[in-house]
Amino acid sequence: MNVDMTGRVVVVTGAAGNVGEGVLKAFAATGAKLVLVDRDGNKLSRRLSALGTDRDRYKGMPTDLNDPEAIDQMIKQIHGHFGRIDALVHTVGGFAMGDPVHAGNMDVFDQMMLLNARILYLVCGKVANYMVENKTPGAITAVLARSGQKGMKNQGAYTASKAAATRIIESMALELREHNIRVNGVSPSIVDTEPNREAMADADFSKWVTPAQIADLMVFLSSNAANAISGENIVIANKV
Repeated sequence: MNVDMTGRVVVVTGAAGNVGEGVLKAFAATGAKLVLVDRDGNKLSRRLSALGTDRDRYKGMPTDLNDPEAIDQMIKQIHGHFGRIDALVHTVGGFAMGDPVHAGNMDVFDQMMLLNARILYLVCGKVANYMVENKTPGAITAVLARSGQKGMKNQGAYTASKAAATRIIESMALELREHNIRVNGVSPSIVDTEPNREAMADADFSKWVTPAQIADLMVFLSSNAANAISGENIVIANKV
């Protein structure tokens, strides 16, 4: 994708993950400055090494995104290093099968709501507040899921958490419109990653969405080319 984001500061959460890797490569190609955020500091170091040695462009931030104070400290450090945040790309999330709702097992429900809804609420909200306070026009884009549109058997916890995440993104888009901050979601179907291939070894991988496809859409939604787009949840589905 031919997009120039030279000088813009993009924060990528889940940078050590499979989708995060694709997102980093895509944004690096635009000339953007990147903040790599993940809980796993060792994986972040490897991601930084893969990007190159230009520490004026790339900075790693090992952060527990379930800790509000840790997020505040992260934002403070980003401001001290780069002086601004122009875009947030939030890729953190998780999937787990569960029991039927009537089984009353709360462990998976709590886990899914934390990974897919609470962390998104915290991170996107705090970065948005930073943008508002600093009068920075910006873009916030989050990975959601097509399965958040309806319930599925033994996936009540997962689909509920993704539905909650979608409602958060939609609400933020309305709340931040007057501040020139655009908020959008990207909802892929099955993503072509090694863990998914191992879990579904007999599937046709060619029909799956690739991290690069997700990344290209994230770049577009974060760029000036998408200045008129906010409050959208764009589905990337399996090939027909």
